[in-house]
Amino acid sequence: MAHAYVPGLKVTELTTVRKDRILPLKGDVLVKLGDTVTADQVVARTELPGPVKTLNVVNMLGVDPGMINDYMLKKPGESFTAGEVIAENKPFLGLKFLQTRITVDFDGSIDNVSDVTGQVILRYPPRLVEMPAYVDGKVVEVRAGEGVVVETHGSFVQGIFGVGGETHGELVMGVGSKDEILDEQHIKAEFQNRIVVGGSLLTSAAFEKCKQVGVKGVIVGGFHDKDLKAILGYDLGVAITGSEEIGLTLVMTEGFGEIAMADKTFNLLRKREGQRTSISGATQIRAGVMRPEVIIPTQGAIGGAEEAQQNVGTDIGAMVRCIREPYFGRIGRVGKLIPELTKVESETMVRVLEVEFDGGEKVVVPRANIEMIES
Repeated sequence: MAHAYVPGLKVTELTTVRKDRILPLKGDVLVKLGDTVTADQVVARTELPGPVKTLNVVNMLGVDPGMINDYMLKKPGESFTAGEVIAENKPFLGLKFLQTRITVDFDGSIDNVSDVTGQVILRYPPRLVEMPAYVDGKVVEVRAGEGVVVETHGSFVQGIFGVGGETHGELVMGVGSKDEILDEQHIKAEFQNRIVVGGSLLTSAAFEKCKQVGVKGVIVGGFHDKDLKAILGYDLGVAITGSEEIGLTLVMTEGFGEIAMADKTFNLLRKREGQRTSISGATQIRAGVMRPEVIIPTQGAIGGAEEAQQNVGTDIGAMVRCIREPYFGRIGRVGKLIPELTKVESETMVRVLEVEFDGGEKVVVPRANIEMIES
């Protein structure tokens, strides 16, 4: 029998999820192995060096670079406050009005003084970086000075595309069915600080209403790409998303446009309504694929290691999603695995399979044009 290997998106009611919470630079780990943590709890902390600013002090004072240290009132490593004098020349014949004094307009420190170029490098204060746990769970690994690994058990859903960073809140249903459009009239004041589930589409008006209300995130089947471009002010292309500051996090489970959310996904989210949920819109399409995700921790532990999120075998009857036109976004089941290479519209010989949609419609599509919906 033919056997197909295709990318899979997880839609799992109960699994084990481990999340690395690693600092960008060495810092302090604030929790211990075995500690129970909440999504908003800071588990590690570090300081990022502040940006620098260069001053050509010898030009400002009119002195020789080799003599700069004679005119500096602050030395490398010393701090200063806004408005403080860091260098001055000696007034001619004691005439104060001929004196030049150099001040700064921010708090910081002297990073370097060069007696070759006559330039002084000033550094802004360091920026505190705190790493939250992101999910409710348990610390199962501690990496000294770097961070931790947090493990949780619960429901896990991967989306097709997303924008916005990590956030968490109580899950609430914004619509009653998988194919219902989430419009502005659905967004209520009590949705503040919550994660809202939509159906087939989030309208641009609803997006703006969500920001006004203070919604933390939205999980929906689709969103128009033109609306996303209008919100961001640019095309995303193939860049990594997740750092956008758009007021909330958006996770699309099906794709761009109006596409009904998959039955299994919608029913799972509806079943978990009212529970604390963590989501991330971070997406990377090229090498090192990263998908937006929804994690809903549950009470109690389950056995077994974390399930592999890699390419998986597809058998007859497996549920799949078409990810390219002309069937983009449609969900069906594998009806037949065709072992022979088949010529497609582009005149290319590729491996294909037969997909059967609801209603009995059967189509033949390249295996590269589908992805498996894992359970």
